[in-house]
Amino acid sequence: MMAQDINSFTGEGYFARKSHSCSDIEAWSQRDKECDDILELNGFDGLPYSSRFYTLLRERKELPAWKAKMDFMDTLAKGQFVNVSGSAKTGRSSQIPQWCAEFCLSVKFQHGVVVCTQIHAQQAVDLALRVADEMDVNIGHEVGYSIPLENCCTNDTILRYSTDDMLLREMMSDPLLECYGIVIVDQAHQRTVSTDVLLGLLKDITLQRLELRVVVLTAAEPQPKQLAHFSVSAGPSIRLHSHVEVEVVHSCTGDSYFCSALRLVLEIHRSTEEGDVVVFLVTTQEIDLAHSILCHEGYSLPPDQGELLPVVVYPGQPGKLPILGEGEARRTRRVFLTSSPNEDFFWAVGSISFVIDAGLERRYVYKPSIRTNCVITHPISRGQVESRRQLAGPKGKFFCLYPENRQLPVETRPYIMESDITSTVLFLKRMEIAGLRHCHFIDRPDPAGLMQAMEELDYLAALDNDGNLSEMGIIMSELPVEPQMAKALLASCEFDCVSEVVIIAAMITAPVCFMVPFVNRKSEVTQSYMKFQHPEGDHFTLINIYKAFKQCQQDPYCNVEKWCGDFSLNHAALLMADALCAELTDTLKRIELPVSVPAFGSRSNTLNIKRALLAGFFMQVAQDVDGTGDYFILTTEHVAQIHPLSGYGAKSPKLGLPEWVLFHEHSFSEDNCLRIVTHITPEQFVQMAPQYYFYNLPKSKSKDILQNILNPRTSQYQEEKPPTSEKEEEEEPQETYDLCVIQ
Repeated sequence: MMAQDINSFTGEGYFARKSHSCSDIEAWSQRDKECDDILELNGFDGLPYSSRFYTLLRERKELPAWKAKMDFMDTLAKGQFVNVSGSAKTGRSSQIPQWCAEFCLSVKFQHGVVVCTQIHAQQAVDLALRVADEMDVNIGHEVGYSIPLENCCTNDTILRYSTDDMLLREMMSDPLLECYGIVIVDQAHQRTVSTDVLLGLLKDITLQRLELRVVVLTAAEPQPKQLAHFSVSAGPSIRLHSHVEVEVVHSCTGDSYFCSALRLVLEIHRSTEEGDVVVFLVTTQEIDLAHSILCHEGYSLPPDQGELLPVVVYPGQPGKLPILGEGEARRTRRVFLTSSPNEDFFWAVGSISFVIDAGLERRYVYKPSIRTNCVITHPISRGQVESRRQLAGPKGKFFCLYPENRQLPVETRPYIMESDITSTVLFLKRMEIAGLRHCHFIDRPDPAGLMQAMEELDYLAALDNDGNLSEMGIIMSELPVEPQMAKALLASCEFDCVSEVVIIAAMITAPVCFMVPFVNRKSEVTQSYMKFQHPEGDHFTLINIYKAFKQCQQDPYCNVEKWCGDFSLNHAALLMADALCAELTDTLKRIELPVSVPAFGSRSNTLNIKRALLAGFFMQVAQDVDGTGDYFILTTEHVAQIHPLSGYGAKSPKLGLPEWVLFHEHSFSEDNCLRIVTHITPEQFVQMAPQYYFYNLPKSKSKDILQNILNPRTSQYQEEKPPTSEKEEEEEPQETYDLCVIQ
């Protein structure tokens, strides 16, 4: 019983590095058995255990993780670091945090409580709900979660599930994580930027806090460099063995994996075998297309075969899996359509019997030379293959849509070597101020990307002459948005357009609010979008959409979800944008920056919004050099077109495309388009761009035009009469544009 397990670890000295043998623990358990019959109280809230606790306890003891409990607790008592590997189905993410909470309870939390990080917010919420149920305590009290825009914790929370991003932001106010006695880094095998940064900083923290325990959880066995990260020699490692008999079938057909996957789904559904299906595809476009095809095919299936229910599960996006009733589950087969990295999302789904794996994943690799992402498709790692195989459950089937002899990489390539790390560098500079001088990366970032990140922060005035954070940089690091958008928000305080730029920042940071329309509704959806379009550009269109959404919310007769559906807008994305607006406004008020009264629609407000955007995004400006819609990007010298969904994208050059534009994103590998575009003038660019950035631009006709605007009389003089001497040139008065104070 759990009472025994808790009482087994009430001895003194765990954090004082005094260890007890398993025989001592068994003796304590035997000694306390008599008390268990009289008083079975929950050590975390002091209340008697419910009957559900014992039901769930029997289920927990069947998990593979439970067999390693004594070994784990003994290892945790003896050392500062523990590595545990095992698939999501072993109970890795739900059981070990509970044992760590028991460990801290044994010393009355004198060194802090427990935090367990997750990559995705939805998994943090799901795990917290499950663990609170298993521990027989209240969610939001003894067990809670902390995710972007939602904090379900109190000062009494002893076990907190958090996204790694939120824990990093928490370190800005608590650099040594002194409120925690044990930090659990889950899903470390995914090697995300935030996870690697967290592990790097934890190494420095543990040198200053010898009582802090760090537990690293991975799906596959960690590599030697990961095991040796916290110490010179390899740290202790525990493997959670899951003896799952899964039939593995490799496909060597010449058909594409997409068609083979859909064919397999239909064959499985026509068979008499029970169980849900998980299909790992490569892109979101494939997921949407597969959903559409399976929905269409499901209508033509005989009723006696049951219902085929395709379920889209996008990686990293919030959402809940549909729960079926007992009678409904017998007649319905769910088909989960997803892509990498999403192997751990299905840890709580026990009905999965079939897994179909394309064996490929698509990743965005940042190229500093062109300041944008390139899309690369490559095979998944061996660890990912094993995680997907484990999902099939006992006596399940795992279909690999690739040859058995395909060479797979041993581990997932770290994202920190392939991502834009400007935000990461800004955060690490902030940590230097807090006293954490070193981030010990397992794999160091790309040097070219690191240099470009420093250069960009310098252009944004976030660094001083010594390369340390400036006052501007410190304020920028407080805002939970990318550095360029943070600079635009600060500039909006000067130009009295804070409310409007906050909306733009929230709408861009939240998931895309536009739904992908079905083929037969494309023209109808395009017409509905036209109602929101603003003549000045897409940034202003986003403000129109948000304001219309808020107006619908305030109308008691308006059904918000139906309204979003009618206009093919993502209701969840707009809700997130609304919450982001509130958070950004509160942050600006907290750091005592002026928040202006909304004035959207006036001519001066429109101009000020463009100025504020240019203060942050002056590196993302392009010119239509020949009037055909081919935009020359000043910074990278690439040529791109405006995206068709843009307010300008549907227009022909005859209707008047803007000559100069500011854009938010250049999707180089996908369609070579500029996304979220707003019209600007070259005079506005010259006014807002730092001079040293302007002079570092590569030579081009566009730069010559800007140079003529910057120094018109000098350019005219050089054309009409070249200077006869240096003295004459120095004496010639020059007219220049006044630069923005924010620079």
